[in-house]
Amino acid sequence: MTTAALDPRAGRRCHNALNTLHSMHYFAPELGAEAAALGITHPKAVNFAVRAAALGAVGPGTVAATFYNYKYEAVARHVPAVWRTASPEQVLAARARAVDAMLRRLLGEETLASAEMAEAARLALRATEVCARHARPLFAAHADLPVPEEPHMAYFHAATLLREYRGDGHLAALLSAELDGLEALVTHTATGRGFTPRWQLVTRGWSEEEWEAARERLRGRGLLDESGELTEAGVALRAAVEAETDRLDRAPYEHLGADAVARLTELGSTFARTALAAGAFPADLIGKD
Repeated sequence: MTTAALDPRAGRRCHNALNTLHSMHYFAPELGAEAAALGITHPKAVNFAVRAAALGAVGPGTVAATFYNYKYEAVARHVPAVWRTASPEQVLAARARAVDAMLRRLLGEETLASAEMAEAARLALRATEVCARHARPLFAAHADLPVPEEPHMAYFHAATLLREYRGDGHLAALLSAELDGLEALVTHTATGRGFTPRWQLVTRGWSEEEWEAARERLRGRGLLDESGELTEAGVALRAAVEAETDRLDRAPYEHLGADAVARLTELGSTFARTALAAGAFPADLIGKD
């Protein structure tokens, strides 16, 4: 019996399907409500606390390093102060409650109790079995958390692990390409696949002047043209970053094998489409201004 070869971009497609559902919780009203119940109300503080809680009560340097594209001063306005409001353990519990409620709202009870959800959870968890912790701080921290028993929560947990594993590798690729955090945002936005510049500035803490200064640096390297579009060299650099990210992220998908990756991608895409149709993301989130 022969096994189908894994397409070089199969892992990226699978990641995109799983990460779409994972990312929704950052915009879910349930998360804001759970955080507010703990006394955390500022949107940036919610974001920093929820994603960094698995690391423990870390300071702004750790958050800025692992999140990469947030301005350090923006982080320092909320971290470590947020841990005086609620402990990382309380934040993690609030996150779990919010995710559970969000998935019930967006996918419905029938989907959560389905054989397909249980299958997706098994496949996604299997993919994480070979993910190594070294040099992957956000993945390693989340990998230390217990696996939830309910399939939909186990699926979200595995999607989180795979997201952070790929994300940690992506930072290594950005460093190799000599793109700092803001330059990474500017070039990604210029591809037309990132958040709008308005969202980037509001959520990441950078000013319009800093954004334009980053553009000037990239123009000086021949990566952006005068209109702010990627040059041929810029397109090539972004492609190289994504290819290196794929290379560093290949282990979990090679472990699954082509057929299982295709099935997990199919399942994840179905869940994501259902949630998107239910209005999971703000309408003005993606695309250029």
